[in-house]
Amino acid sequence: MTMSRARLLAAASAFGLCALPAAALAQEASAVEEIVVTAQKTQQQAIDVPISLTAYGAERLEALGVQDFADLSLFTPGFEVQDQSPNNPGFVMRGITSDSTDPYSEARVSVFQDGVSISKSQGSYVELFDLERVEVAKGPQSTLFGRGALIGGVNLIQTKASTAGADGYFKVEAGDYDYRMGEAAVNLPMNDKLALRLSGRLRYRDGYVKNALGGEDFQSVDTSAFRAALRFEPNERVGIDLIANYQKDEPTGTSFKSGGFSPTDPVTGQVLGDTRPQSAAALASPANFEGGRPLGLERMVTGYTALAEFKLTDALTLNSISAYRRYDSEETFDPDGTALGILTGLNDARGEQWSQELRLNYDNGGRFRGFVGGDIFKAKDRQRVPLQFDERIGLAVVTGQLNASAAGLGLAATTPAPAGVFANTAFTGALLRGLVASISGNRVVLSTAQATAIAANLRANHVEETSSTSDLDSFDVFADGTFKVTDKLEVSAGVRFTRDDKTTGFGSRVVGGRSVLGGAIGAATVAAAGTPAALAQAQAILGALSLPTVQQIPASQLPLFGVTFQPTTGNGQVFEQDLKDDGVTWRLVARYAASDDANLYASFARGRRPGVLAASGPASPGTAPRFGQVDAETVDSYEAGAKLALLDRRLRLDLSAYRYDYDNFQTVEQQGTLFVITNAGKAKAYGFEGQADWAVTSYLDLLATYAYSHARFDGGAYDGNRFRLSPDHSLSVAVSWRAPLAGGELEIRPSYTWQSKVFFDDTNDRAVFQANNFVPDRVQDEFQKAYGLLNLRVSWSREDSPVTLEAFASNLTDEDYIIDAGNTGDSLGLPTFIAGAPRMVGVGVTYRWR
Repeated sequence: MTMSRARLLAAASAFGLCALPAAALAQEASAVEEIVVTAQKTQQQAIDVPISLTAYGAERLEALGVQDFADLSLFTPGFEVQDQSPNNPGFVMRGITSDSTDPYSEARVSVFQDGVSISKSQGSYVELFDLERVEVAKGPQSTLFGRGALIGGVNLIQTKASTAGADGYFKVEAGDYDYRMGEAAVNLPMNDKLALRLSGRLRYRDGYVKNALGGEDFQSVDTSAFRAALRFEPNERVGIDLIANYQKDEPTGTSFKSGGFSPTDPVTGQVLGDTRPQSAAALASPANFEGGRPLGLERMVTGYTALAEFKLTDALTLNSISAYRRYDSEETFDPDGTALGILTGLNDARGEQWSQELRLNYDNGGRFRGFVGGDIFKAKDRQRVPLQFDERIGLAVVTGQLNASAAGLGLAATTPAPAGVFANTAFTGALLRGLVASISGNRVVLSTAQATAIAANLRANHVEETSSTSDLDSFDVFADGTFKVTDKLEVSAGVRFTRDDKTTGFGSRVVGGRSVLGGAIGAATVAAAGTPAALAQAQAILGALSLPTVQQIPASQLPLFGVTFQPTTGNGQVFEQDLKDDGVTWRLVARYAASDDANLYASFARGRRPGVLAASGPASPGTAPRFGQVDAETVDSYEAGAKLALLDRRLRLDLSAYRYDYDNFQTVEQQGTLFVITNAGKAKAYGFEGQADWAVTSYLDLLATYAYSHARFDGGAYDGNRFRLSPDHSLSVAVSWRAPLAGGELEIRPSYTWQSKVFFDDTNDRAVFQANNFVPDRVQDEFQKAYGLLNLRVSWSREDSPVTLEAFASNLTDEDYIIDAGNTGDSLGLPTFIAGAPRMVGVGVTYRWR
């Protein structure tokens, strides 16, 4: 959707408000609800918190239809979420993306459940249900939130068990794409000291990208999540909450749809659709990959948390947070975007973490309040990534012959040839001759017989596998205090020291034999040196590769070649290195209370992302991997803002402007099929955010947000590039209009969200950064143009009835857009694109009791 249409919609909304009768506008409206938050580790009204903070309570979350992080981001200025898979979400805060799945890097945007970090990518995407509130704090928040809050933190405050009384709810929804959702919660007081709360959600939806080969469609939802909470209050000075969370996700595969090749039947070559990301995708996992594992995700996340509060005196409170979490995730994917078995992968990740925080809060109601504390954090993360190649088809990709034009089939450039064509050794042998001659600079010219013999040895199911490990022991000590200089002016300062002791491991291997294609490329590369010795070595390698017994030759005589990365010593030995990293983060904030309804603030803060050991494959087969220390990333933040309550507190305004200066900006560089963390140098970002919450009349409410973010690299190879997944402009408008109907109340809640153009990689898909790919990508097409989404929810309820009826629609105008592009296939010249969700509609019933 164009910006002009967005402006037209906004203008129409404004016109509608202006057209309301004067008498109607004069009707008394209630003040906007002021949410009590704990972002500064003490209970405060949100208007009094001198940081950029968006907080929504349970009723507002339900009214907006928020079920997951992607929904939440639509109404949170400066916050974007990419949800291509629960296993690999992307959290974006003010231009900074946190989505790395490797086990040794740290998140930039931290996600917390009741103060417990759940930021590891494979375990962070959780269902948002039965929540008391959500707090999204922007800007460096390491002092307040802890690990990884380089540029912000999201804290999910779950509804706890309560001894106040029994209550609960039950909700069911159904819609197109076979959508089904059931959610329930019940609070059961046992006595005046003990209470139990049970809640859960089951959510299912068919995929919205059709599977052209039959079977389940892609981009589905299949989630079950359950929670048990126990509250124990032995006396008025002690409160203990025990919480257990469980979630299981089993969606179908991610729709990595090729943007350059049509979906086809791999056997017949029949074209089954077009190249649009929204149309059918022909993706599959080979029958022999990982024991016949189908495409899709199997993920389980469990967590156990103990929260304790001890009121030692009227001024001193000791808080304890103890937690254990575990995730197990296996996602099989087809990253080449075609029906041919060019490349198939599995991300097999497992991790455990333990944490303990103790915090002592002081507040006697005087001029000073604050807290001191410390925590320990231990984590063990493991990742195994096997990749299976069909070397015959891979050879065709590298030589630009995926449509087998040299075989005279007459296929369009966008139509892959049937799989059987690549079993013809005369055809693949000719491709091999051309490839070796090209790489060697015509220093090696294979004979037809030798090329055919090597082609006969190309493996249809060559597997290469990496194993990465990370063992982390970390501790923090922190202190934060606020002093009231005058009745109107207060100053806050905080500092945190963090020490990480991390052991990183990496190993790689080939499974079932060496890569013949990798060996041929390696031989041609050696020959390119042009020396007699190099030519002799190359000829020896090529001669061995042409033997029928090539896979029986010992590694001591012929290396175990890989094609995208080389095996480590002993074909898989895991090498480890240690890294000790420590650093200090801080914040300094001044808040001026111009009145009870107006607060101004300014802050200076330092954020930090710990240094990492970036691991990559060996330079040559059978040697040690390469470890490169990437320095800690730091950011200096300057921010000023205002929080206002106007029109008898019927209008809430939150405004902020910021500037960030980054040093040692950590980005991800694709090396073959590996993604490696590198130092991109300096970067900067500045922007503005605004949020308005207006109770216009007794029957009309308006919520509007806007964010401007200018996030760019400042120097180095990426100089001037935009940050990935970072729109310059984004906005949202949500309206709630209520009217009496049939003895009850009808509520109509349209919402509209819009964002400007985004790139999906820090390279901005510029050809200069992809020259070293297996197949260079010279077309800049991996971006999403500006677009908007219109959603609608309509509900009816009666004040004397516990039942609410609802109908809803998302993406009402059926806008076409993508949520990701490029991906692993980009290194093979096969960039893939993932479509966003189309229009979806449904109905629901909610029953509440107290």
